[in-house]
Amino acid sequence: MIDVEKEQNAVPRALLVGEPGNDLQELKGLVLTLGMDVIQRLTLSRMEIQPAYGMGTGKAQEIAELAKQIQADCIIFDFNLEPRKQRNWEELAGISCFDRQEVIIRIFAQRAQTKEAVLQVELARLSYSLPRLAHMNKDLARQRGGAFGAKGAGETQLELNQRLVHDKITAVKKELAEIELNRQTQRKQRDKMPSCALVGYTNAGKSSLLNALTGSEALVENKLFATLDPLTRKMPLNETGAGVLLTDTVGFISNLPHHLIDAFKSTLEEAVYADLLLLVLDASDPNAEMQYQIVCDVLEDIGAADNPKLLLLNKIDKADDEKHTLQALRLKFPDAICVSAKEEIGLVELKDLIYEMLFGEVSDYIIPPSQSLLINELKRSGCIQSEEWLDDGVHISARATGRLLALISPFLVKK
Repeated sequence: MIDVEKEQNAVPRALLVGEPGNDLQELKGLVLTLGMDVIQRLTLSRMEIQPAYGMGTGKAQEIAELAKQIQADCIIFDFNLEPRKQRNWEELAGISCFDRQEVIIRIFAQRAQTKEAVLQVELARLSYSLPRLAHMNKDLARQRGGAFGAKGAGETQLELNQRLVHDKITAVKKELAEIELNRQTQRKQRDKMPSCALVGYTNAGKSSLLNALTGSEALVENKLFATLDPLTRKMPLNETGAGVLLTDTVGFISNLPHHLIDAFKSTLEEAVYADLLLLVLDASDPNAEMQYQIVCDVLEDIGAADNPKLLLLNKIDKADDEKHTLQALRLKFPDAICVSAKEEIGLVELKDLIYEMLFGEVSDYIIPPSQSLLINELKRSGCIQSEEWLDDGVHISARATGRLLALISPFLVKK
């Protein structure tokens, strides 16, 4: 007798298939994050690009037979599966077949909490599914256009579904545009304070750093894409009031689907508009150098490649020096700052460097007492290091950049 409850709670079993040289470790992490079980990984020895399956028919039949033998519930490919190939695979194997793009979209759908994240995931899902509607609809009979001979043949079910999806995409984009207007308004209100954005590969420890630097309680999980919505908190830099806004952003990943880049454009723009990017690398990950390049590529895609950056080697408490992982990273990135959000290592040095980069170096000024508005603005910004009122004016040591630097420059003490 079949245990119905056990069947309902059964974890889907996946067979992973990847291109030559791919150990499928990253896809395995994505699939486990999705809540599925990986029962076998298969790396192809060679790829023959064929129109039906993306590989030779004989190899495709071998994979379908393997999936049957190990009782897999689905086959997941670590390369893009075109709609026609996906349909062919599902007909051949008799089970669900999809690619890493769909895995990522499903993870995002699970983790979306706010209205904006839900809409962004919906936009990505609709964009991804649009070219796949043909194999999702077996009945392509036309909707009759009226009495026989009075009108044309009407629309097929596929055409109806395509129109519905296009209409949904338009509606979702409209809602996201309204949210983006609100975000721009909030950004303008925050413009008086410098901003930093934490960017990096997914699960690099960005949320843990946000908590350690600001004292907030952002969700921290040892899972891919734990953060979808940008979270902004104030990070104090000294006791005189200087501070910056620190934003945690969605993690990047290799082959990030363009549907997601487009859908999460407003979220990723937090990195574009930031005055300083804190690029976080997991120093304990042997693939950290590759992940660095992927993050740089995504920053290029969204137009943030030229923003000032600080590179952080995070999780140094977990880095295995015996394998020389951390040592190799230090040699590769000599200007990087080694930190640990968990053990709070290197955070004081990090704050000092952020302070210097965003507020400038300390210089000496003699400001006339009549410039009280300027002095008060320097105080509000938290940039004054020392202040002394003497007969020839107010002697101030302060940091300044941008507009404040332009205002205070005439009073600089030349050495």
